[in-house]
Amino acid sequence: MTPALKLLKGKPHRTLEYAHDPRAPAYGEEAAQALGLEPARVFKTLVCQLEGSSARQPLVVAVVPVTGTLNLKALARAAGARKAALAAHDAAERATGYVVGGISPLGQKKRLPLWVDDSAVTLEEIFISGGRRGLEIGLSPALLCQLANGQFAPLARED
Repeated sequence: MTPALKLLKGKPHRTLEYAHDPRAPAYGEEAAQALGLEPARVFKTLVCQLEGSSARQPLVVAVVPVTGTLNLKALARAAGARKAALAAHDAAERATGYVVGGISPLGQKKRLPLWVDDSAVTLEEIFISGGRRGLEIGLSPALLCQLANGQFAPLARED
């Protein structure tokens, strides 16, 4: 049981598993296809580094649909920083306790500030990584933000 699933114990959610293909180029798209999910409801977790922020924590998490790309300027604006960039894989793994491709926005080793793309607000259920490759969690966007002290903001641009 992953830390994300432990955090969800007793809360409304569902888990879905699939056989992860290590050759898959994009984890979120792989999950959507393998599980037959609408890609706009599958969200990827991206750990980012902030610069010029008044926040004490330079690492933050952005959750955006796999159908889009994270707009780093929008994340920086939402976080009150001058600039945002994707964090190095090793920094993301150290801070969260998860491996890249399986980073969940829930149950992280070090709780990082969280922003969720506002497209999630209109959905009853979204799917996020469950804390390992091949494990997805379906839950309401409101529950995600409640458990992770997250905020909604316009973060994604369509690919």
